Amino acid sequence: MWANESVFYQIYPLGFCGAPYENDGIEESRIRKVLDWIPHIKKLGCNAIYFSPIFESDTHGYNTRDYRKIDCRLGTNEDFKEICTKLHEEGIKVVLDGVFNHVGRGFFAFQDVLKNREQSRYCSWFHINFGGNSHYNDGLWYEGWEGNYDLVKLNLSNEEVVSYLLESVRFWISEFDIDGIRLDVAYCLDREFMRRLRRFCDEQKQDFFLLGEMIHGNYAELVRDDMLHSATNYECYKGLYSSFNSMNMFEINHSLLRQFGHEGQGIYKGMHLLSFVDNHDVSRVASILSNEKHLPLIYAVLFGMPGIPCIYYGSEWGAKGDKKDGDGALRACFDSPQENELTNLIAQFAKIRKESRALSDGSFRSAFLTNKQCVMERQYEGERVLIAINADENEFTASFNTGCLQGSDMLTGEKIPLNGTLQMQPYSARFIKCE
Repeated sequence: MWANESVFYQIYPLGFCGAPYENDGIEESRIRKVLDWIPHIKKLGCNAIYFSPIFESDTHGYNTRDYRKIDCRLGTNEDFKEICTKLHEEGIKVVLDGVFNHVGRGFFAFQDVLKNREQSRYCSWFHINFGGNSHYNDGLWYEGWEGNYDLVKLNLSNEEVVSYLLESVRFWISEFDIDGIRLDVAYCLDREFMRRLRRFCDEQKQDFFLLGEMIHGNYAELVRDDMLHSATNYECYKGLYSSFNSMNMFEINHSLLRQFGHEGQGIYKGMHLLSFVDNHDVSRVASILSNEKHLPLIYAVLFGMPGIPCIYYGSEWGAKGDKKDGDGALRACFDSPQENELTNLIAQFAKIRKESRALSDGSFRSAFLTNKQCVMERQYEGERVLIAINADENEFTASFNTGCLQGSDMLTGEKIPLNGTLQMQPYSARFIKCE
């Protein structure tokens, strides 16, 4: 699967493009801004883009109105087709957000129910009670997602609904040649629907990637041969920033051993979960870390640990955004991409990861661990890489069984003696290939 060796770049289009929050019905080709960012995305080393909701919606994208049309605030289908063509020419895959659990109140079928009530042919598309009422005083009750009544829950046991969604997927594959779908709130979705979706997508396009949003639970319930290829690794997301802020590297190592450890542990061994330090739903990592000198180090762990790394637009240069200030603060519009030391370092991490099977597919072992330092080992068919992190302000000497006498720094090419010890500079991250 191509995604396993990829580095993802996430864009939240409505925010990225500076579109108004409410759908004003005015068509404007804001999405073409992506074309200007392609050189930056390539330079960063990303070869796949995950676009958060891009379909016509009421407001924020997750309340879909039309599954077969680009939101008018972003432009036209023709605009986006040109973008997909250009991205593919540049070797960049395209993954779209599939919000299949619920729709917006502006969705045509729900509007028909509001208008025609019991006589609507779409009543069974939702979970409706005509004897109740809604927060919107519709004179009927319907199920909303987790109590959010701007998100009208679909009935995924209804064959017409399933057929409509599958045909929408076929449309995006046939017309835009998309390479995958990220399933919003995958943990809520009907399991049989996901099996149907997997079979359908496998028939439509070889190596079509299905990624599921999983905030909690057992990822192995959905990441299976008959359902999803991958899921969002929220367990390690929390462990990443918390380990640095509490100066307790045991936390992230515990999660990684639980998930991928090779000595009787590793409940997700063999899986390639999507790894991230932030996204459109959480505070940007530069606003979370209490020590800014840890920012390069957390990205080193992201690229060193098992999984598929994903960079959220703007965070590659340290942009800030705090969840307490609202979603708009997390989904900013930047006039143009910026480049600094962090950007260049992430590009280096991306380069060595794509060149190393040990980093993309290798086993995981914790080779050395203290509160402030850790050395992770990745190994694949004889290739062995050590990822050494020193989160302390002081130099440190790690003593452990290095397994070789010498290594080479994958970023600089420098030869490094490894005779049972490893010198670690303050606030440093190193990728060392054992020789």
